[in-house]
Amino acid sequence: MPTPTVINLKDKFALFSEQWSPKIIAEMDGFHFKLAKLEGDFVWHSHPDTDEAFMILEGQLRIDFRGGAVMLNRGEMLVVPKGIEHKPFAESECHVMVLVREGTVNTGDSPAHEMTTDPDARI
Repeated sequence: MPTPTVINLKDKFALFSEQWSPKIIAEMDGFHFKLAKLEGDFVWHSHPDTDEAFMILEGQLRIDFRGGAVMLNRGEMLVVPKGIEHKPFAESECHVMVLVREGTVNTGDSPAHEMTTDPDARI
C-alpha cells in the first residue's frame, strides 16, 4: 500500500479563483473534503440527505438560518444538520473547508441555479 500523501491547503487554494465553487481535495468513507473561496451572498438551500460541515480557514462567514444567523471566524467550525435550510454569506473573501457526503450538490435542494457547480470537481 502506498504512503498517504500530505495535502497542502495553501497550495490547493492557489490553484483556483472561482467563488462558490467547492473543489474536492480528499475523500474518506463516502465523504468529500472540499475547499471553497466564498464572497458575497449564496442561495437558500438545504441538504435533505446529509449534514454539512463548514471549517473557516481564513476570513469570516455568516450562515443565515430562517430563525437567525451564526457568525464563524477563522479556526471555527459549524455542522449544519441535514434538512436545515441555510444561506452562507461572506462580506469579503473567506477560505472554507466543507465536509459533505460524496455527490452532494452545493445548492442542495434548490432548483437549478447559476451558482450550482459540479459536485465532483477536484483540484
